[in-house]
Amino acid sequence: MPYKKLFSPAKIANLELKNRIVMPAMGCSFAESSGEAGPRIIKYYAERAKGGTGLIITEITRIDDETGVGTPNQLAVTKPFVIGQLSRLVEAVHAYDTKLFVQLHHPGNQTPSRLIGGRQPVSASDVTCKIIGEQPRALTTEEVEEMVKKFVTGAVIAQKAGVDGVEIHGAHGYLVSQFLSPHTNKRTDKYGGSFEGRMRFATEIIMGIRTYCGPRFPIGIRMNGSDYLDDGITEEEAIAQAKYFEKLGVCYINVSCGTYDSGSTIIEPNFFQEGWKKHLAANIRKEVSIPVIAVCNIKHPSVAEQLLEEGVTDFVGIARGNLADPEWGNKAKRGEDRLIRKCLGCMECFRILNDGLPLGCTLNPVLGREFEWGDDQLVKNGDGRTVAVIGGGPAGFEAALTLRKRGFRVVLFEAKDRIGGTVALAAVPPCKAMLGELIDTMEAQLEQAGVEVRLGAPATVEAVRETGAEAVFMAAGGRPIVPTIPGIEKAITAEDVLADKAKVSGDAVIIGGGVTGLETAETLGKDHKVTVVEMLDKVGGNLYPSITMHLAQEIVKAGGSIAKGKQLVSVTDEGVTVKGTKTGEKTAIPAQTVIFAMGVRPNRPEYEAFKDAFDNRLILVGDTARPGQIFDALHSGHDRAFVYGT
Repeated sequence: MPYKKLFSPAKIANLELKNRIVMPAMGCSFAESSGEAGPRIIKYYAERAKGGTGLIITEITRIDDETGVGTPNQLAVTKPFVIGQLSRLVEAVHAYDTKLFVQLHHPGNQTPSRLIGGRQPVSASDVTCKIIGEQPRALTTEEVEEMVKKFVTGAVIAQKAGVDGVEIHGAHGYLVSQFLSPHTNKRTDKYGGSFEGRMRFATEIIMGIRTYCGPRFPIGIRMNGSDYLDDGITEEEAIAQAKYFEKLGVCYINVSCGTYDSGSTIIEPNFFQEGWKKHLAANIRKEVSIPVIAVCNIKHPSVAEQLLEEGVTDFVGIARGNLADPEWGNKAKRGEDRLIRKCLGCMECFRILNDGLPLGCTLNPVLGREFEWGDDQLVKNGDGRTVAVIGGGPAGFEAALTLRKRGFRVVLFEAKDRIGGTVALAAVPPCKAMLGELIDTMEAQLEQAGVEVRLGAPATVEAVRETGAEAVFMAAGGRPIVPTIPGIEKAITAEDVLADKAKVSGDAVIIGGGVTGLETAETLGKDHKVTVVEMLDKVGGNLYPSITMHLAQEIVKAGGSIAKGKQLVSVTDEGVTVKGTKTGEKTAIPAQTVIFAMGVRPNRPEYEAFKDAFDNRLILVGDTARPGQIFDALHSGHDRAFVYGT
């Protein structure tokens, strides 16, 4: 076993865990609208238990239906009727010798009024969360006392369902954290003022749970090692709070950091390094004798093992790693690191959740759909029949893998000397190395599945027919959009720049402020002055705001600029001419190199010939069907292959 520390048993209170992998709470919105644990969320957690996780902590679980809603389909422990279904979730997780804690949560001022029936959000004080932008009202002393009871009631309901323990969410700027932090707690009653006053809300919750659930029922707390706010919880105060919680009898401390107002410190985008905040957990662990769980943006099992060996933590929190690959634990235990789909830090999961939809993942097209689209739902009727896949990008890869799982013989044609498609280009900009690892994983998974990959082999009708294929999945990607305007022959594409097929000289103008345009600008910024021109009033497209902000800051920091609301008119010897989309006013932007990053259109090589040869058994997937991101390509390839021939 390559990771002995990671897979050694350990205890939290009276519970022995089979390993030190913890799946910390993440809002997923997979529960029923009633707050019950339905088949969707049960299957979601069961797959992570099956995948080798030692302890699962449920998503943010609602304790208050009036002001405490975190997501539209949030797990709840507010009424006794949820006990039955919650017990089924417990049984599904326990079947794999995995323990289950319920996290008790209230968002406080970090919930919009639209989620709570138009009511005004509540908080410790009337301090507004800048991200939500709605001023809360301070809970009265009597209301705080009632809120304590709701947390305790939630714990009692969870215990009756058979969970192994509860975790109080006292981090990330949510309600308990709002009482703990001087940034949000300006109260003058018994729940504010001094250190002890700010600790009182959490103290009463812990003591109440202990009273009603008994001395042996495990209670943990998730807390901030730092708010990363000037007037918030500091690293020194966090240590004092941790020591205080230990005296209260909590059985572990789950160390995280940040609030909505300190943004990406909670959920790190791709430009944060693995282990960047390990000092927060390490400093607390030195001062307490109870176990510490640390979330440190861990992607690789080797990093998890190193943190354990260094004494940073007792347990490692593998959060988004378990979203991207529910088999993270089992693959790590077998030493199959290359087969793990490692989180990219693309933030697509939380962009989707923030849009009011259930959680999704770029790399895992089955996430949240395990009940309907999981491997155990595959119709395995391939019987060795041959299907050809054209293109080894994400869509072709996922289609080939899914078809192979269904029992088809799959022959994948890739014109280049390596699979990956445009993922290889997307891996070139700074902080995108995980995409390079994705290609390694794609290769390993295809090899393990037994897919026949033909590299340097452009697909022709004759070549495909020779395989005996009954159908063709065309995943040939997209072709860069190049508009028909005066001087277009003077420009080059971002794809050619990233592939090092075209040279950039002097100042550059990039037409298109989507992900490709911004990342190309960041890549070139160290050697060139770059101007990004975008026709819309915003850049970044559907990128998560923190990533867009980072890219824009890096471009400006390097001396570049971004011109929004500008439409390209022509390319000249001196640069480009643009006009304002609202004013129509034309201006010139000087540059020696003009680069197009305006997206792609479907690439369909020999489409008519393949259509004639295979009739209705030609299936288009990925950008070949409809241009999109890696998320769209993997989902497209999976879903079309999942239903083919059923």
